[in-house]
Amino acid sequence: AAVGFGADPDLQVDLIADLDLVNATAGVTQVPGLHNASRAFLLQDVEREIHAAPHVTEKLIQLFRNKSEFTFLATLQQKAATSGVILSIRELEHSYFELESSGLRDEIRYHYRFNGKTRTEVFPYRLADGQWHKIAVSLSASHLLLHVDCNRIYERVIDPPETDLTPESNLWLGQRNRKHGFFKGVIQDVKIIFIPNGYITQCPNLNRTCPTCSDFLSLVQGIMDLQELLAKMTAKLNYAETRLSQLEDCHCEKTCQVNGVIYRDKDSWVEDDHCRNCTCKSGVVECRRMACPHLECPPDALPVHVEGQCCKVCKAKCIYGGKVLAEGQRVLTKSCRECRNGVLVKVTETCPPLNCSEKDHVLPENQCCSVCRGHDFCAEGHVCGENSECKNWNTKATCECKNGYLAVQGDAAYCEDIDECAAKMHYCHANTVCVNLPGSYRCDCVLGYVRVDDFSCTERDECGGGERSCDANAICTNTVRGHSCTCKPGYVGNGTTCRAFCEEGCRYGGTCVAPNRCACPSGFTGSHCEKDIDECAEGIIECHNHSRCVNLPGWYHCECRSGFHDNGSYSLAGESCVDIDECALKTHTCWNDSACVNLPGGFDCLCPSGPSCTGDCPHDGSLKRNGQVWTLREDRCSVCSCKDGRIFCRRTACDCENPSADLFCCPECDTRVTSQCLDQSGHKLYRSGDNWTYSCQQCRCLEGEVDCWPLQCPHLSCEFTAVSEGECCPHCVSDPCLADNITYDISKTCLDGYGVPRLSGSVWTMAGSPCTTCKCKNGNVCCSVDLECLHNN
Repeated sequence: AAVGFGADPDLQVDLIADLDLVNATAGVTQVPGLHNASRAFLLQDVEREIHAAPHVTEKLIQLFRNKSEFTFLATLQQKAATSGVILSIRELEHSYFELESSGLRDEIRYHYRFNGKTRTEVFPYRLADGQWHKIAVSLSASHLLLHVDCNRIYERVIDPPETDLTPESNLWLGQRNRKHGFFKGVIQDVKIIFIPNGYITQCPNLNRTCPTCSDFLSLVQGIMDLQELLAKMTAKLNYAETRLSQLEDCHCEKTCQVNGVIYRDKDSWVEDDHCRNCTCKSGVVECRRMACPHLECPPDALPVHVEGQCCKVCKAKCIYGGKVLAEGQRVLTKSCRECRNGVLVKVTETCPPLNCSEKDHVLPENQCCSVCRGHDFCAEGHVCGENSECKNWNTKATCECKNGYLAVQGDAAYCEDIDECAAKMHYCHANTVCVNLPGSYRCDCVLGYVRVDDFSCTERDECGGGERSCDANAICTNTVRGHSCTCKPGYVGNGTTCRAFCEEGCRYGGTCVAPNRCACPSGFTGSHCEKDIDECAEGIIECHNHSRCVNLPGWYHCECRSGFHDNGSYSLAGESCVDIDECALKTHTCWNDSACVNLPGGFDCLCPSGPSCTGDCPHDGSLKRNGQVWTLREDRCSVCSCKDGRIFCRRTACDCENPSADLFCCPECDTRVTSQCLDQSGHKLYRSGDNWTYSCQQCRCLEGEVDCWPLQCPHLSCEFTAVSEGECCPHCVSDPCLADNITYDISKTCLDGYGVPRLSGSVWTMAGSPCTTCKCKNGNVCCSVDLECLHNN
C-alpha cells in the first residue's frame, strides 16, 4: 500500500497501530483488506469502545496545536444504506473534528468548532454503498479539500476550525462516543498526517501544484507580526518622550514636634529622664532605650540597677545558707538582715499587723515581714519602665514587657519597641505602607487609595462609587485590588458576568433569563422551550397559493408546490413561486401524437386522434402503459402510475396493521425494541421513524440507528449575518463588527491608534487600554473590552 509513503512518523498518527485494533475484542474482527495481504478490521453493529490511550491523545493534541494543516486518510467499505461516524475527536458534546457518512441521506458530513460554536459542512456523496473507497479530508487554515478514490470531489473555504484541543479531548474511531454513531463496515489505513497536501501520501499520482492556504497565511502572519512590532516600538517611543518632558524632582519632608521642639526628618536627640535615644522618621517619633554595654561582673558581684543611672552596675553579692542575695535584698534569720556592699547588715524593721488568719500568711521573697495572701506587691513601688507592666505573683512582683515591646538585655523592667515594619511582623496588605508606632504599627494607605479595613486599602470605593464592573445580578465587595463580584443565588458566572441558572435547562436555543425561567426563541414554547410551534397547523402563516406551508423545528417556510419553482428572490410568503412551463422546457411526458398544454402548476396531454395516441408514458428508456402501476428501482418506497401520458408518483402508503408492511419504508410501524434509539443525552427513547431536534440538527431514528443533519435555515440575501447565542440560524446585521461570517480581504486595511496599517483579520491591543482588543474587518476597526481583564487589573 502507498498510504503514508514519505511522511515523517513524528508528524502522523497511525490509528490502526496506535489504537491496537489487533487486540480489540468486542465488535472488532480482523479481515482481509483492499490490498494484497493488508490488514483491515470489520466494525460490527454492537456496543464497542475504540478510543485513544492518553499518550496517543497527548501527541494528537500537541500536533493540532503546533500545526495549521492536516489530512485525515482512511480506506473503508461501509455497509450499504447505513450511517456512522468514521472518526471523532471531541470533548463531551463538542466535536473538534468529526467525519460522518450518512447512507440514509447519501451525505458526507464534517463537524467542527469555530469561535466556540458548532459548524457542519455537508457534502452530497454516496459513500455507504458496500464498495471500497479511499477518502481524504485535508484542512489548511480555512481551505478544505475532499478526495474520494483519488478524485477531488469538493473544495471549499470554511470558517477556520478550532485546533486548540483541551486536555480532556479524546479520539474515537468508528463511533461518536460510547453509545452513538457506530460505523458498520470494514476500515483500514486510518491516519492523521500533519503536512501540507497530505492526500498525496494516499494518492502519489496527484501533484501539489499551488501553495496551500496555510502557506499564504504564514506570509500574512509574518506581515502582521512586523506590524505589531512597529506598533509596540511606536508606543515605547511615545512613552519615553512623555517621561523626558516631565520634571520629577519634587521632594517633601515630614517633621516631628516634641514638647514644643520641631525636629527635621532623621534628626536624633536624647531623653535623659527615660534613658532613651529618639529619632524623627517620616513625621513619626521612634525612641529606643539607650544601649547598655554587656556587664562582665566578677564572681563576687551581681549586676543591679542604681537610682539615677540608666545602665546596671556591678555590686558585691552576699551568700547566706547557700542562697545568693543581690545588693538591697533581705533575708530573715533570727533577725532581719540586708545585703549591703557584700555584707549582711542587721536592720531593724517593725512588721505591721496582718488582717488575715495565720494560714494565709505569706513571706515575700527577699523580705523579712510576712503579708497576707493576695498582697499587692506592685503597689509598694516596684519599679518597671514605661514600656513594661508590674505583675503580682504569690511572693513577689515582676516586670513584663507590654505587647509590641522586647526586654532590653533580658531585663523586663526596661523594654524597647519592636519595629514590626522592619522585622516583617505586620499584616499590611497591598496598597498600604507600614508605619511603626510605639508598641504597635499601623497600615497607611498609599496616596490616592481609600481604606477597606485596618490592613487593606483600595484605589477607591468602587462598589459605592458606581465604578464597579459587577453584573446587575452580582454582589459587590471592595477588595485590595479594587472590588470583587459574586453572583447572587440562582445565578452563575464569574461575578462580572452572571447568567440565570435553570436546573432543567432551556431547549432549542432558549435562554435562561431568570432562575428557572426560560425565554424561548421564535418558534418554540413551553416552560423549557421544549415544544415546537406548528405555525402551519395553527394558521399563524398564510402562504401564497403557489406554495404550501412546511413546518420545521423553530420556524417554517413556504415551499413551492409541484409544478412551480422559485424565481430566485426567495420571498418568505412564497410569492416568488412561479409556474414551470413543462411544455417549453421539454420536461413533460406527453407521448407520440399527444400535444403538451401548459397549465398552472402542471401540464396536460391532449390527444386529438390517431393510432399513436395511446396515453402511454415514457420512463427510464422504456414505455409504461396507460394505467400501469410500478415501483421505482432507485426508491422502493415510491409507487408511480401512468395516466393519459402523465406519470404520477407518491410514497407508499403505510398500513401498520398489515404484518407484511415494509419497515424500511414505514419505520413508524417498527415496534421492535432493537429498533428504538436513545437520544444524545441518554435520557429518552425514540421509536423507529421518530424525528427530533438536537444542537441545531434534525435527527431521525431508523431501525435503531440515529442520523442527524443540520437544520435547514432560511435563505438570506444580506451582506453581513450573525448567529445569536442560543440560536441555530443566522440573521442579517448591518454592523460588520457584529458579523461572524466575514471572508477577510487583506487588501482592505485599517489604521491602529499609532497610524500603523493593519491587514484585514489582524488583532491588536488598543494603545493605552490593555484590556481593549481591536480587529480589522475588511477596513472596519472593531474593538471589544475584556471585562475579566478589567476586573483583574
